Amino acid sequence: MENEGGFSMTNQQISGNMQSYRLKQAGSLDELERIQEEIPQVQRGEVLVKVKATSLNYRDLAMVQNDYPGGVADNLIPLSDGAGEIVAVGEGVRRFQVGDRVAGNFTKEWFGGKRPGYTEPYGSHSDGWLTEYKVLNPELLVSVPDHLTYEQAATLPCAAVTAWSALHGPSPLAAGDTVLTLGSGGVSVFAIQLAKLLGLRVIATTSSDKKAEKLKELGAEDVINYQSTPNWGEVVKERTGGVQRVVEVGGPATIKQSLQAVANGEEVAMIGVLTKEGDKLDYFDIFGGASTRTIGVGSREDFENMNKLIADKKMTPVIDSMFSFDQAREAFDYLASQKFFGKIVIRHD
Repeated sequence: MENEGGFSMTNQQISGNMQSYRLKQAGSLDELERIQEEIPQVQRGEVLVKVKATSLNYRDLAMVQNDYPGGVADNLIPLSDGAGEIVAVGEGVRRFQVGDRVAGNFTKEWFGGKRPGYTEPYGSHSDGWLTEYKVLNPELLVSVPDHLTYEQAATLPCAAVTAWSALHGPSPLAAGDTVLTLGSGGVSVFAIQLAKLLGLRVIATTSSDKKAEKLKELGAEDVINYQSTPNWGEVVKERTGGVQRVVEVGGPATIKQSLQAVANGEEVAMIGVLTKEGDKLDYFDIFGGASTRTIGVGSREDFENMNKLIADKKMTPVIDSMFSFDQAREAFDYLASQKFFGKIVIRHD
């Protein structure tokens, strides 16, 4: 049987060609090449996903620029985040069926509990989602909330789950606690949205008055311009007595102020490395009583628990811009511009 696209399906197999992007070698966006290759075939225990949308994270740009910790393998399909429809199911699969809407968990083979010692992240050490079809073990997928579009669902695996993990952890936050978020990238925007669903108070930083208004619309009670107020951590401490959690996405340029902002005995959730240089820390910056925790996105269980809340509250991700599959390079360029608010999505249809 042949469909309109020229693909044939026999015994739940789809054959034909598909379009993919591969990064021939890290170092330049010029190395990102669109190619035609065969649609992969499902084996026992696998499913084939027709990818409907993908989204970009800072790590994807870092990999293209050969600036990603741990290095990047040659000739891989980029992007860790994607959502789509299952169009073929291999023998023995019980978790999903044809027609189900799914997204991929960011960390392969982390289903719950303590993070495994080693995994192969999508886009850096194994093929990612910037392709038309992808074969996976169904255990690496989650169902997406019914009210979300594929474009919205594709924003969740990295940024949203990271924000969720930052707000949870060994020291649970309680309604009324205060969270500090930095900037207006994907993780920070999700952190504000999720924090409000959890009954938390939010203080945010930004460099733009226009973005400050958007952060307040999302629910931030207070927004500080970090350019006009370079000692923003001290100001946060003065206004709040210290926050219970900092969602720290900046790295070296922001960590000292983040430690200034947090209350004694509370936590800085360390996520990002958006910067390479900053104020040097000394022993007493860390000795002040705050704890730090490194966030490695989250498990499939974390993703599923977050989706329950998103579905219950009908929360929708903030998408700044959507690009077509043909415009993948333009999407990377826009990510590099840092002019966005929320997530950047590539539509595959």
